[in-house]
Amino acid sequence: MDVPDFVSRQLELLQEEREAEITETRAWRESVFLKELQRKGVCLVKLQVASQRTGLYGRLLVTFQPRKYDPDAELPCNSFGPGDIVGLYESSGQGDPLSTGIVTHITPKLVTVAFEESRDGLLSLDQEDSYHLLKLANDVTYKRLKKALNTLNQYRTGPACGLIDVLFFTSDPSAPSETKPLKFYNELLDVSQKEAVSFSLAQKELAIIHGPPGTGKTTTVVEIILQAVQQGLKVLCCAPSNIAVDNLVERLADYKEKILRLGHPARLLESIQHHSLDAVLARGDSAQIVADIRKDIDQAFTKTKKTQDKGERSHFRNEIKALRKELKEREEAAMIEILTQANVVLATNTGTSSDGPLKLLPENHFDLVVIDECAQALEASCWIPLLKARKCILAGDHKQLPPTIISNKAAAKGLSVSLMERLIQKYGESIVKMLTVQYRMHAAIMQWASTEMYCGQLTAHPSVAHHLLKDLPGVASTEETRIPLMLIDTAGCGLFELEVEDEQSKGNQGEVHLVGFHIQALVEAGVKARDIAVIAPYNLQVDMLREHLCHRYPELEIKSVDGFQGREKEAVVLSFVRSNRKGEVGFLAEDRRINVAVTRARRHVAVICDSRTVSSHVFLKRLVDYLSEHGEVRTAFEYLSDIVPENYSHESSQGHGEQGAGSKTSATSAPKPQPKSQKCKPNLKKPSTQQPATCPLKSVNEPWVERPEMKDNSGSFRVMILEFLESSKTQLDFPSSLNSHDRMLVHQMAEEYGLQHVSTGEGRERYISISKTTIASRSSPTTAMSSSPVNADNVEQSPPSESQRPDKEALTPVTKRGSSMSSGKVDLKMLHLERMQREKAKKEERARRNEALSIGFQEAVGGKDKNEAKGKAAVKTRADGPAEEDIDALISAAVKADNTCGFPRCKASVVTVGQLCLHCNKRYCLSHHIPEIHGCGEKAKAQARQRISREGILYAGSGSKDKSLDPAKRAHLQRRLDKKLNELTSQRKSKKKGKEE
Repeated sequence: MDVPDFVSRQLELLQEEREAEITETRAWRESVFLKELQRKGVCLVKLQVASQRTGLYGRLLVTFQPRKYDPDAELPCNSFGPGDIVGLYESSGQGDPLSTGIVTHITPKLVTVAFEESRDGLLSLDQEDSYHLLKLANDVTYKRLKKALNTLNQYRTGPACGLIDVLFFTSDPSAPSETKPLKFYNELLDVSQKEAVSFSLAQKELAIIHGPPGTGKTTTVVEIILQAVQQGLKVLCCAPSNIAVDNLVERLADYKEKILRLGHPARLLESIQHHSLDAVLARGDSAQIVADIRKDIDQAFTKTKKTQDKGERSHFRNEIKALRKELKEREEAAMIEILTQANVVLATNTGTSSDGPLKLLPENHFDLVVIDECAQALEASCWIPLLKARKCILAGDHKQLPPTIISNKAAAKGLSVSLMERLIQKYGESIVKMLTVQYRMHAAIMQWASTEMYCGQLTAHPSVAHHLLKDLPGVASTEETRIPLMLIDTAGCGLFELEVEDEQSKGNQGEVHLVGFHIQALVEAGVKARDIAVIAPYNLQVDMLREHLCHRYPELEIKSVDGFQGREKEAVVLSFVRSNRKGEVGFLAEDRRINVAVTRARRHVAVICDSRTVSSHVFLKRLVDYLSEHGEVRTAFEYLSDIVPENYSHESSQGHGEQGAGSKTSATSAPKPQPKSQKCKPNLKKPSTQQPATCPLKSVNEPWVERPEMKDNSGSFRVMILEFLESSKTQLDFPSSLNSHDRMLVHQMAEEYGLQHVSTGEGRERYISISKTTIASRSSPTTAMSSSPVNADNVEQSPPSESQRPDKEALTPVTKRGSSMSSGKVDLKMLHLERMQREKAKKEERARRNEALSIGFQEAVGGKDKNEAKGKAAVKTRADGPAEEDIDALISAAVKADNTCGFPRCKASVVTVGQLCLHCNKRYCLSHHIPEIHGCGEKAKAQARQRISREGILYAGSGSKDKSLDPAKRAHLQRRLDKKLNELTSQRKSKKKGKEE
């Protein structure tokens, strides 16, 4: 690779990235209303100055508060944090900011910003004026990257010449030097870490430490730095983010080495600010003089505010400028001494730029450059520190997320390829040492990442290999805390993703509720909310989760995958969001993103996803399969019973024929699901512990009998459900000893056969009840007749014959499909055959019903005794055969049945006035045409829910009217309003001045 070609290519890609960033920022500022920016959390409007002072090592600190008369007024919800670059604007003004600063501190009521200087050289703010703060893109970083690349292109002599040749493949790395056995500062290092330390120190130009999640990469880097200092080397240590640098500072501070942290104090952790350059300067010999100069600056500011004379104001401003110049000179004089004395200087990659404090040091001052988290840094940023030393050690994990890039085009052209990844592709294992013992995850969590991303080389340290949530102090042993892996599957539950028109991101409200249920279960078991993380790949989902959960669990951390890299928690709940019929997974297809998400967990990880959607991607399918095999699988039915209409208990008229015609039948329903917070006691006794976990079904009408032939759980469940359909039983209860996977199978099978299925109870007492649906759609002819007038006198009837039971052949395709359904595969041909069989079964059922009606008609025409006819008619008809039937009577009976209300015991004619039910294809009179009356209420609810979830409305015109204005019109009206307010303000001020005069 040629250096000039590399530089020109990188400059081109950086320009694309910069333009994309500017375009995004300009779109926010120009086309988005300020209140909308505030809603997004990137702007704070209508602020006033609460106080201002000189502090934080000579910088002007201004504290802002909401411009309200209420002293308890709080700032709106926002994403501001320490270290953010913000622009200060006048509320009545447009254009460039008054000044730019860095947020140093923020509370619910106040935000403090450190300003360097304004565009006029001196910032003066009026406490009566109104201001707003807007988060800005940082152009300083782009300028430094561009400068570093140009310096690289012109680099001819200096300490980094040999290193440049190796990094651009002009020459191969030199053979490692002989090193003496090391005495390690950290005696607890494992074998792979000790080998990595020795290997890195022996290399002459380049060494790479590959540290998968939890393998102690930072610990190893700290040991390398300490060993290098012991050998008399000056070390420049860098990382792409401030938090990564601060982490190294904290670790090194424990060893009492002479370390110095460069960077703006507002961006540093409070615990390590005393190691910053500004803090060391403040503790120096000239500290008292510096303090006096600050006091003089504050006094000059106060005098500037009080005086009305322009000449005096100009004098005080000049005095402030002179004082600041003196302050800088004194501090710069002390910088060289402090930098020279430090053995380790730490900064971000861009913080080592030659326009910062390091410009005071000679070119060859540093012997070694260490870049931590190198795989997350742009290669251009790495070249800022690399040009300052002859040797570099890179540490990171190129199997995790690459650098964050706004421009998709630039990323696709190679901007996202890190220096570490490029070098490994060229040199391979010859320059790399991989850490193989991980100290974070339970072995079951680690094993998936090890197999998929790290060639199976990782092993779990014994201290973490089997640790679970239940092992934490104060945590009870529950189903959730006893397992390291859990999959909550939303397939088939209708929990589809949302698509908001003005948002490029995606969300899933159903998964938000599922996350809430699981978090509640963990917290009730004793897991602290601060030990739990909720991670989602989409920002819209993150916002929805925060809105739903943050008020209940203030310490719960909810972030995107990108925002949680490098972090860890005891328990992690992942919401994959994507659920659609097309099988689209979006940027979930990025393997490294999923690797980061899963490996944040120490003891427990729960994945909430639609297995059918995500399994369309091979990598994600392997994750789902791994969770299914090694973890607990639950279906969303167990949490969200109200999402699936069939889970609602409904009215059944079976066995209540004594009620008057036209009245509602009394309900005989399955147990309704209860909220998780209530303890639910099952109707049956808890099985003994000797019973196997995968035992067959238990009926409420018969004692438990374990069948020896039922070895395969799926097959045994299906056999018992088929027997239940053919029997006269109304309900089946499964034992609470079934495991979660078996419960999921039962839910799926019940869904296939159109049965009600309810999961009731909590923990070990959770069990499933299955009951038959309404008589209009599932009853056998005998059951239907039992509620008709023929059964009114309670005359004993013969039991149903084989021909009256559900057709076994009609159920066969469903049985064949069961195995594929449980694995997430859908056979379209089988689905078509199943529909054909169901239609055939419905036709046969209607024919049997008409036959039964004709029998009753013949008995009435024959004038026989009513009770006798009821008892003997069915047997006589079957004995005589169809040859002796009266064809005309059958036809007339069928016509009469067609023209009569389909509701049992109702004789109203529907020839002239009647309503056709779209759910059961029967006609009803106006008294019984409502689905909830004649037995199709659940199907009507299902259709309504599907339409609401799909279209957002129940029927045409039922949705809330979109009253939002066109954005352009809103902006126009806001400008007119601002102009009018400014005019009124100026008039009020002029009147006030007139009165004073």
